[in-house]
Amino acid sequence: RGSMAAPRSFSAAEVRARCAQGSCLVRCRRRLYDLSGFVRLHPGGEQLLRRRAGTDVSAALDGPPHRHSANARRWLEQYYVGEMESGEEEQPEIPLHRARCGSCRGYSCSSPLPQDLVDWQKPLLWQVGYLGEKYDEWVHQPVDRPIRLFHSDFLEALSKTAWYVVFMVWAPVVLYLSWVSYTSLAWGDTRLFSSFTTEYSIPVHKYYFPLIFLLGMFLWSLLEYLIHRFVFHMKPPASNYYLITLHFLLHGQHHKSPFDSARLVFPPVPASLGIGFFYGVLRLLLPEVLGLSLFVGWLCGYIVYDMMHYYLHYGSPKKGTYLYGLKAYHVKHHFEHQKAGFGISSRFWDHSFRTLIPEEETFKKED
Repeated sequence: RGSMAAPRSFSAAEVRARCAQGSCLVRCRRRLYDLSGFVRLHPGGEQLLRRRAGTDVSAALDGPPHRHSANARRWLEQYYVGEMESGEEEQPEIPLHRARCGSCRGYSCSSPLPQDLVDWQKPLLWQVGYLGEKYDEWVHQPVDRPIRLFHSDFLEALSKTAWYVVFMVWAPVVLYLSWVSYTSLAWGDTRLFSSFTTEYSIPVHKYYFPLIFLLGMFLWSLLEYLIHRFVFHMKPPASNYYLITLHFLLHGQHHKSPFDSARLVFPPVPASLGIGFFYGVLRLLLPEVLGLSLFVGWLCGYIVYDMMHYYLHYGSPKKGTYLYGLKAYHVKHHFEHQKAGFGISSRFWDHSFRTLIPEEETFKKED
């Protein structure tokens, strides 16, 4: 095996010239990183990184406005392109309360990426089960690269979905079933509890449809939280190859590669199985039209969730808006707080079930 090539050296003039042409190069002491492909995805906003182009970010990694996690530092290493020429880097002054944080949090900007535990040239789904006790740590160390799951091109295609496909497939279903539900309720023969009693059954008028629809959306938000927390974030036994493989298929792949754009929303084929199951449950528990009306709102909630989830990864919300805060909150879930922050479209259920990601300690900027 040949020795690794020495890292390329960059002069300060070359860095300035590349930044002037639109690249976003930053330094961490002597190590140089090209963040041009990441700036749009940065949870703090593109302009924040653009303003730091050509500068040393080693102090900024420890705040303000917040300390970056070990995973964030590890993520930075993926964009390493070389070293500054000796004597051309400027060492920033780092206050003592920050200087000790970079290494004590498990990863510093001088640490190269370790060798991976899997072969990325082969489908990952059949490899991860062999990681055993190393799987949980490995899957929660995110990388910026696409994932291939299957050997079969057909199965691989079914496992990927562009964000707009979800809207194109399910929005017409919501519109059609909303019309069916409303017109069916307009007949006036839908009654609640009619299977138990006719004397005290409650008529369901067509004007109740918007309320039932919103109740369905609210029900989806609860199910979204419960599935994310108790199914997607189950910790499979280290000795069980099949449960590890299943976990990676359901959600682990997303945590390993959170910016794989083809794997941010549910593919329609597997999604239809879960959607059909939920509809069947409602048909068993409620009168047909009432169950359908609730289901339509639930399905709309799912569409909003999937669209919002994609936007939280790839969108650039304006600073100070609700979505800006939600994007930062979701990124914390991926990079540092995997055992909290299970709400995607809102933090309501995290508040209710006490799984809210804790507020970070704040910093005052030094003069």
